Amino acid sequence: MAIVTKTEVKKLAAKANMRISGEFWGAIDETIEWKIKNAVKRAKGNGRKTLKAYDL
Repeated sequence: MAIVTKTEVKKLAAKANMRISGEFWGAIDETIEWKIKNAVKRAKGNGRKTLKAYDL
């Protein structure tokens, strides 16, 4: 499942004059998934059902 929009990431990379390898896409999705899961744990630990920026 792709979490991140490739088009937007490509635009950001292009602004920095960078290219993106094929392996990057899986790694970025895994990283984002990990961050979200940890944010959920933090929010639940604080008795909330809403994710907030500081949960990241």
